[in-house]
Amino acid sequence: MKYVRYQFRETVTYGVLEGKTIREISGGLFGSRGETGVTTDLQHVKLLCPCEPVKVLAIGLNYRSHLGNRTAPEKPAIFNVPTSALLEPEGKIRIPPDAEDTHYEGELVAVIGKTTRGATPAEAKDSIFGFTCGNDISERNWQKNDLQWWRAKGCDTFAPLGPCIVTDFAWQQYGIKTRLNGQVVQEGRFSELLFDPPAIISHISQYITLRPGDVVYTGTPGNTGALKPGDTVEVDIEGIGTLCNTVSG
Repeated sequence: MKYVRYQFRETVTYGVLEGKTIREISGGLFGSRGETGVTTDLQHVKLLCPCEPVKVLAIGLNYRSHLGNRTAPEKPAIFNVPTSALLEPEGKIRIPPDAEDTHYEGELVAVIGKTTRGATPAEAKDSIFGFTCGNDISERNWQKNDLQWWRAKGCDTFAPLGPCIVTDFAWQQYGIKTRLNGQVVQEGRFSELLFDPPAIISHISQYITLRPGDVVYTGTPGNTGALKPGDTVEVDIEGIGTLCNTVSG
């Protein structure tokens, strides 16, 4: 199933995406839900972030291709991102005027489907509702020089998410590409992850309770590069779709 959250006229709701048609559902994503019988053409709606998380967490250094000369971490390197950083598909990434080196980071994102605390990896796997695309926008100078990553990773619009959540997604079989102005600038397979989604979620849940709708960005492959106003950045995951955003100053 592909689930989307969208605005049609003045109404915000969830639906099942099939081709170019959205079938509206009632009851939200994480409880009992059912189709209402109402359908809408995808071109007539505004897609929003596909869920409304209370918590956004992310991991760094999770592909060997991204490590460079750094040592692989012994445990998942987790950080928090404020929910105010979330950005819907087709939304504009706003680079603050004093930012000097702001990079794209295309990522697979796990969406939590049930309350998860102290989970084993097997239990964590069962807690995943589905997966979507994400872009962990990062200002490298602030990341290096600030005590915390509160603005390097957490500025408004620095966490694009979407366009849909795919359930029963066999992530091990797929990969990711990031394109900048149509050119592939990142590419990787999810089989290359140092810590897979269940391992990441299990680790987080030893310390923080995850709730339905919370999201976990699982890391970026290869090298990253700077964004500038006017750029278009796309995160493309086989089996899910493409998250596209433009950049403004």
